[in-house]
Amino acid sequence: MYRSHVLVCGGTGCTSSHSNEIIEALESELKAKGLENEIKVIKTGCFGLCALGPIMIVYPEGCFYSEVKVEDVPEIVEEHLLKGRMVKRLIYDETITKDEIKPLNETNFYKKQNRIALRNCGVIDPESIEEYIAMDGYQALAKCLTEMTPEDVIQVVKDSGLRGRGGGGFPTGLKWSFTAKNAADQKYVVCNADEGDPGAFMDRSVLEGDPHCIVEAMTICGYATGATEGYVYVRAEYPIAVNRLDKAIRDARENGLLGKNIFNSGFDFDLHIRLGAGAFVCGEETALMTSIEGNRGEPRPRPPYPAVKGLFGKPTTENNVETFANIPQIILKGAEFFSSMGTEKSAGTKVFALGGKINNTGLVEVPMGTTLREVIEDIGGGIPNGKKFKAAQTGGPSGGCIPASLMDTPIDYDNLTAIGCMMGSGGLIVMDEDNCMVDIAKFFLDFTVDESCGKCTPCRIGTKRMMEILEKITDGKATLEDLDELEKLAYYIKDNSLCGLGQTAPNPVLATLRFFKDEYIAHIVDKKCPAGVCKALLSYSIVADKCKGCTLCSRKCPVGAISGTVKEAHTIDTSKCIKCGVCMDSCKFGAIIKK
Repeated sequence: MYRSHVLVCGGTGCTSSHSNEIIEALESELKAKGLENEIKVIKTGCFGLCALGPIMIVYPEGCFYSEVKVEDVPEIVEEHLLKGRMVKRLIYDETITKDEIKPLNETNFYKKQNRIALRNCGVIDPESIEEYIAMDGYQALAKCLTEMTPEDVIQVVKDSGLRGRGGGGFPTGLKWSFTAKNAADQKYVVCNADEGDPGAFMDRSVLEGDPHCIVEAMTICGYATGATEGYVYVRAEYPIAVNRLDKAIRDARENGLLGKNIFNSGFDFDLHIRLGAGAFVCGEETALMTSIEGNRGEPRPRPPYPAVKGLFGKPTTENNVETFANIPQIILKGAEFFSSMGTEKSAGTKVFALGGKINNTGLVEVPMGTTLREVIEDIGGGIPNGKKFKAAQTGGPSGGCIPASLMDTPIDYDNLTAIGCMMGSGGLIVMDEDNCMVDIAKFFLDFTVDESCGKCTPCRIGTKRMMEILEKITDGKATLEDLDELEKLAYYIKDNSLCGLGQTAPNPVLATLRFFKDEYIAHIVDKKCPAGVCKALLSYSIVADKCKGCTLCSRKCPVGAISGTVKEAHTIDTSKCIKCGVCMDSCKFGAIIKK
């Protein structure tokens, strides 16, 4: 029996900030103090507040230490764990008032969240099946196999209103029912953990923090649809997630929760992991299945749909990690539990990976219908450095942007579609006044051009032609006719591409054209980038009245484009200037401007 538990984040973000070394130092220090039998150190999944990592929480006090370093460990052990005095300089300031610790769910970051898919992340040791079972793990599976028919399970999922969290938003129960009604000698369940959107890390965090919930959910899906075998397709760039999932599968087998005759019900089900090489197109379900089969990851024409002819030509049900993560709680607590949250047509919660120009970068889970303003200002803590919010990119390369004028839009599938955006898998990239929306569209389209599998002409050639037009615009060489051609080409690619990659590739361009067309026109007509981002349209100059002649800018300039003597105003030779911005960043007097 331990008197204290120390939870240290072992997700990828905190691991990259040396949380493993912190755990090693903590265990070593505890042993040196003779406390190893009194204090239990637990490596967990992601707590969500990635901006404050590495994170350490000490229970029973609930003391939240942020940005912990290895060298802080002796002080934490000596002061807090030995003498009972909290190390206040390391405590997250929102969790302490005078000498009292405030519960995490009362902080701005957590109080509007409702964690279902993330319920165990940061709470349990993800490598311990015993801890998962202690949190009602595998009870939903037991309920299905001992108390419910496959039809009952599908009906509960239908009634819950759960829709696919991978981006399409297709009703999950309906998808399961399609596979269930197709008779076959073999059926499959596939979990899409490929997660290729830039800035997205929702599925990775679930696999790292709660891998058993995916094992349990896929087994439930197998029972409901008549499948006896499942595959988790996860990108090889997620080594922590892969290792923890692999251990979860092995532990489930050893405990009779996978394999033959689960819970003496006569139902057999087993799972396998397949590693992806990072191809974005393999996030599309038919390309993903083609890759699992050992072939080049290219999409197939539909119909036939996977429910009829999927993996290895057999009926297959495919959902992404977040979708599966909701299943055990829906089964245990009932359809109404889930459908009572969110909006009428978009039930439940949604996990978002907050990134970009925002104070609280990290992972959040909010009820559907929460407004973008609440996510950005309340949970995300607003925009750093007093800058103004400009837009949020949802859905990555497949999505669109929500401008500041629509910040009060409730976030759900239908509302986002209505304004020309899409939910996507849950990446939410925040942009401020310093971002150029033309450059943002070019960034995402450049990604899509690289990731196109090349199977269909509209996507392979069309996206490249769109990219060339965007480059002309940011170089100041385009005409208004090019802008018309860009929009025309975007709609053609959407209508004629084979799979979701090509059909959604033009979305960032169309969304920025819709809400920020004035920026495109400024690039084309005025030959200016309003945000001062596009280098070809920039020029740097020195304001003589502000220049003190300190010579710092000339010393920093990598190409010797700045000249002048000490204590006299300097000048920039624009013919030499490479527009790197080093001079502007170096100047302490605000004497260098770009226009």
